[in-house]
Amino acid sequence: MPKLHVLLKREEIDPARLEGKVVVVLDVLFATTTIVHAFSQGIAGIYPVRHRDDAVRVAGQVGRCLLAGEYMGRMIPGFAPATPLALAAHAHANHALDGGEMVYCTMNGTQALVAVAQAPHVYVGALTNGKALAALVSMQHPEAPVLIVCAGTLDRFNLEDFHGAGHIVAHLMKIGSYALTDAAHAALHAYRGCDSRTALYTARVGQIMQSEGFEDEVDYASQQDIIDVVPTLVGGRLVRAVA
Repeated sequence: MPKLHVLLKREEIDPARLEGKVVVVLDVLFATTTIVHAFSQGIAGIYPVRHRDDAVRVAGQVGRCLLAGEYMGRMIPGFAPATPLALAAHAHANHALDGGEMVYCTMNGTQALVAVAQAPHVYVGALTNGKALAALVSMQHPEAPVLIVCAGTLDRFNLEDFHGAGHIVAHLMKIGSYALTDAAHAALHAYRGCDSRTALYTARVGQIMQSEGFEDEVDYASQQDIIDVVPTLVGGRLVRAVA
């Protein structure tokens, strides 16, 4: 029976222990939710990078693309917004999503994706695509151990990511057989303990977003299983996984 484990923050990633694992990265508020939403809106590929300088460098190599991201929760001057609804509105106004490319940098989520890039299979998870992600992982990698990575915030635990991990654990357990670690069990209990909207609004980042007028973004991120798109990392570029 394959093992199912949850890391509480990206700083716990050990590159030496990624071999043979299916890795799912979560940054519910907002990087991975934004990535999933962008693919549902028609983006062809996304390059996750660590920070602004990397984004500018990669964009120069890619050519025509959309630059998006945040630093410490703030928009980077000259970049598109980093949250799902604001990014989609900006991109549609500039005809930048449909079939286009994006270079995306955030404080936590994209850095977690870069940190696990050497794993054989990397997927992007959110509350919005949890059911589709679990179905794809169970179908394509039924015997592989699964590692769910909560991005966290600057070496701190995040409630919203842990809740999202529990959501994915719950779906995986419905359709597959896994040996859960204590961390995976804890995430499942946390998920079952309250609804997603309450979890996200209670979380520290969710409270900050509320105070800054981003309730619509938090509400969107709290929705479960509304998207059947599963992004996967291939050669440093996220693309839509094919079931």
